[in-house]
Order: sequence, then structure tokens, then C-alpha cells
Amino acid sequence: MVNEAVGPLAIAVMGPTASGKTRLAVRLAQVLNGEIISVDSALVYRGLNIGAAKPTVQEQEGITHHLIDIRDPSQPYSAADFAKDARFVFEDLLARNKTPILAGGTMLYFRSLLQGLSSMPPSDARIRAEIEKRAAACGWPSIHDELAQVDPESAAKIHPNHSQRLSRALEVWHISGKPMSEWQTGFHGGLEHRCSWLQFALVSQDRNALHASIAKRFELMLEQGLVSEVEALRNRGDLHKDLPAMRSVGYRQAWEYLDGDIDFSEMKERALAATRQLAKRQLTWLRSWPNLIWLANQTNSGANRDLKEIVQECLSFCEKRTI
Repeated sequence: MVNEAVGPLAIAVMGPTASGKTRLAVRLAQVLNGEIISVDSALVYRGLNIGAAKPTVQEQEGITHHLIDIRDPSQPYSAADFAKDARFVFEDLLARNKTPILAGGTMLYFRSLLQGLSSMPPSDARIRAEIEKRAAACGWPSIHDELAQVDPESAAKIHPNHSQRLSRALEVWHISGKPMSEWQTGFHGGLEHRCSWLQFALVSQDRNALHASIAKRFELMLEQGLVSEVEALRNRGDLHKDLPAMRSVGYRQAWEYLDGDIDFSEMKERALAATRQLAKRQLTWLRSWPNLIWLANQTNSGANRDLKEIVQECLSFCEKRTI
């Protein structure tokens, strides 16, 4: 489904990890006089380069990329932070007659910007500290079980080891006596009506092909020095593996390997499993996303589609719009 055009054009390029979103976004930006707003919870952190698949200068091909390398990994970055920062960039691009092109796979960030944020209660340091104390004693999966008793809808969406989201969801319950899933029904302040949006999902029709792309990319990351990158972050002394930045896929597993908790082979398998789970969660979000235009990045025979062909398909939708 495609909405009627209202206002200037804005584009969102979504999709699971390793689907080719950045390459497509760059090509669209070149044709549409655009700049890219990164929608990725790992790319915001300085020093997370190889494991985050941060686009190099060469891969950016002269196109300005916003919201990359804006936060030290010791400092958490939230969906609310992203919504504020992205809105500022978004309005600046429109003022300069540039086409905003949002590209990434952090679906919570997309929702916070397009649909807005809910008016949930502010954080309570005392309650959060109590939750973290229980987690340290019993493990985050036990906190997940606790959340499932009071807010099963939120628990179903949060991985048992995602400590930051688990802590916040349970904290909201303890503060207000109301599940976070209920608070989230009242979103406000989004940009979905600000522009004429085209929202693309770049996906593989074959799950095995996606898993093969994930494995190939992770092998390349290891060859490029992922473990050394994590070792340098670890040696800083002010970071730990439970920080949001260090929980990024690949980084946590490499950290555990460097700690001696797992061997190299298990590190690889855990990282691949976590990446496949991430892709699965991203696809789950996409299947329920409204007004989405699905793009196949492979042919029916399993071969990769030519990027020019995918770009042309996107541009055909742009031509149907009255901008």
C-alpha cells in the first residue's frame, strides 16, 4: 500500500542485517539529491567499525551520512535520543532541499521517529538499581520471566538477555503499575505525516541465502580484525560487556572469547546465531509495518539482483509521486 503524496519526498530503506541497505541508500541518494540518516543502534558509537559494518569513506561514495560516530561507547544511546537527533537532521535536510533517506535495521528507532514516542514515566534510579541487583544475582532471563508475569506483550518482544530493554520495561511497571505495552499505545510527535514517504524493505526471498550472507559477512569481519577491534575497546578499561554498545551482535561474543569464557569456534557460532536471531526479529517487525514496499534482493533462482535494477524499481515508485 502506498499513501497519497503529501509534502516533500522522504525515503526509508529497511531490511534485515546483511541485506544490502547501505548500498541501495547510497545509490538513491546519488540520484535523488539526498543525504542518509543512519538508523542503526551500533553505528552511533565511535570505535565500533568492523563489527557494526560501518560504511567506509569509499563505501559512502561522497554521500553525507548522519548519526554515525556521535556517541562514545561508554554512554548509552536510546530511541528517544535518536528521535531527537534524527528530527533535527531531518528538518535541516528539508530546509536545504535535500531528500532525507533513512537507512538501517534498528526498527525501534524507525518507529520512534516516524510514529513518535509514548509519554512513559521518567526513569527511577532506585528501582532500576534494584532490578539490576536482582539480575546480577539471578541472571537477566529471570528478570525476563518476571516481566512476562506482569507484561507478557512486552516480554514477547524483548530477548531474555537484552538487559537495557528488560530493565526499562519492568521499571515502568513498578513505577506506574501499568505495563509498558499499554503506555506504548499512545505515540505522538512522529514524522510520518510530515512528508510523502516511500518505505522500502530490502529482503531475501530465501532464508538460507540470508543466512549465507550473514556467515560470509562475519567471516570477512574476522579477517578484517574484529577481535582486535574488540580487544582495543576492552583495553580502554572503562567499558564492560553489559553496556548497550558492547551488547551489539559480534562484540559481546568477541568480548566473551577474550575473557576466556568461550573458545574461538564457539564465539563464531554464538555470533552467527545471534545475528540470525537479529535478522528474524527485524523481519518480524517488517511484516507488521504499514505502507511497506517489499523489494527482493535476489532472483527466484537465488542469484543476487543487479543493484541498478533494484534502484530503478525504487525510482519507479518515486516517479508516481507528486512532489
